[in-house]
Amino acid sequence: MASRMPVALACEALTKPWNVMRVFQSDGYIGRVPEHYKKFYWEWKVAPKTPVHYIPAPGNFERLPSGEVKPVQNVPILLKEPTELHKGIWGGEAIIKGFVKKKPTKRRVPRYWIPTIKMSVVYSEILDRYMRLHVTERTLTLIDQHYGFDSYILNTPPADLMSELALKLRREMLLALIRETLYPDNPSKKQQILEKYKEHIIPEEEAEWFGLTLKEAGIKQKTIEDDANTPQPLKHAFRAEFIEYLKNKKEDQEKEEQEKEEKVSLSQTSWLSRVNPFAKKSEDS
Repeated sequence: MASRMPVALACEALTKPWNVMRVFQSDGYIGRVPEHYKKFYWEWKVAPKTPVHYIPAPGNFERLPSGEVKPVQNVPILLKEPTELHKGIWGGEAIIKGFVKKKPTKRRVPRYWIPTIKMSVVYSEILDRYMRLHVTERTLTLIDQHYGFDSYILNTPPADLMSELALKLRREMLLALIRETLYPDNPSKKQQILEKYKEHIIPEEEAEWFGLTLKEAGIKQKTIEDDANTPQPLKHAFRAEFIEYLKNKKEDQEKEEQEKEEKVSLSQTSWLSRVNPFAKKSEDS
């Protein structure tokens, strides 16, 4: 059995890498969150991001001018995510820390490359709301490529959305689609939006966990367990049983009344058939 454990863990790491993340190996509340949240968190924090600040080399091998063949190593650039990133939507961009050497005889000095942030207004047709957000030029380009802000938010992987604000908006959109709370005064527009984004409708339980940070997920799990372990007053159970008893009694009474009405109608029909001279007589009569 001991020799099989590494194989099992290796298979788990390949098929479901979110289950072997160290952050979910604790005995606390965060270790008991649903698996779909673990998958989301892995897709947000660990999954590979779309290259934005570098151009990956094609293929698996390359030949040097000297004739030597070596494997291609596309190492992603380490990105720094400041607090301001999570308050806007930067389209996969972030801050890069590097070094520059201004003169050959001078030592290199550190430098930060910061994307240009601008304030822009975007419209969500699912939420029917205009929002002023801090975005980059790449964010606006991606919104145009997806033909709308909602399609960009719903179709972009969490790793490329990056910001907590974008994920919170996606969670709000998913819940609006699932609960059908959008456009309450315009049924035709509501059906149009539901039909347009029907492939994004997921179970409500998964949508409620989507976009939560580790701290928020731990608090949610704690609330669920506390509610499940809280003793309920017996009066609530008795009330529910009494209501169920009344419902069953009413159904039985309605069933008895219906049977009586059927018997009365059958008796009237048989009486009319005996009186009616043109009615078809049975062989016994």
